[in-house]
Amino acid sequence: MDTTRQGAAVNARGIGVKGPRGWAFRDVHITADPGSLIAVEGPSGSGRTCLLLALTGRMKLAEGHATVAGFPLPKRMGTVRSLTAIAHVPGVADLEPALTAGEHLEEQALLGRRMAGSLGARLPWGRRHKEATRARVDAALAAVGLDPATLPKGLRTAVRDMERIEALRLSVALAVMHGPRLVAIDDADLKLSADERSQMWQMLRDLALNGTTVVAAASTAPGDAIVVRTAPAAAKSHTQAPAAPTASTTGQAGTTDIHEEEAAHALAEARRA
Repeated sequence: MDTTRQGAAVNARGIGVKGPRGWAFRDVHITADPGSLIAVEGPSGSGRTCLLLALTGRMKLAEGHATVAGFPLPKRMGTVRSLTAIAHVPGVADLEPALTAGEHLEEQALLGRRMAGSLGARLPWGRRHKEATRARVDAALAAVGLDPATLPKGLRTAVRDMERIEALRLSVALAVMHGPRLVAIDDADLKLSADERSQMWQMLRDLALNGTTVVAAASTAPGDAIVVRTAPAAAKSHTQAPAAPTASTTGQAGTTDIHEEEAAHALAEARRA
């Protein structure tokens, strides 16, 4: 994994996503430098998933203006998709419970080599291929702090036999394996204990410190993150644009029933992307 690449700056003004029945989210403002840790804070049903998919070029904006790594959305959605990765998004970036950690990692490493385009990169055999795959896997595991020795059966451990924090680390490792400039993680603190939440945020801080811009949706954000708050429309949240990258930002989302339908629409669009 190339850890020397600069992360993606994120700038958004008044962005929103709308579907057939209403707004999934709207009026969101973000200013973040490359290598920032951005926390999308809000309850389930407040538009968090749709915002992550929009910022990674996987769902089209209906209003406002945004750039990721300098590329405008929605005009350059394809370019933004190629520079970003997503983790732990149900229906889009899922772990297969029956597969082992090693199988997930090898499959992701092979996928990246095939995307490289050369015939040699597509041949799944030979010492050079094995060495390159091993190095890429080791770098991804190190980046998220997942030590195979701590798993019940090492890399032969099935996802269904992992602890929640271990599966989350694996999901993020798959996302960062090919050096994205921005990685988005959905439901980052779902079903984690207080100690596990601390471990999770530290993992994401480390990724950001190494240069990758991180956007994570969670119920509660840490104090050192750039915070984007989403809330159901009934909460009547106030929208304010940040004066600096460290400022909190606020967005307004649609009602829960609208969000559920728009989230399903977003997932279908992301799977086609």
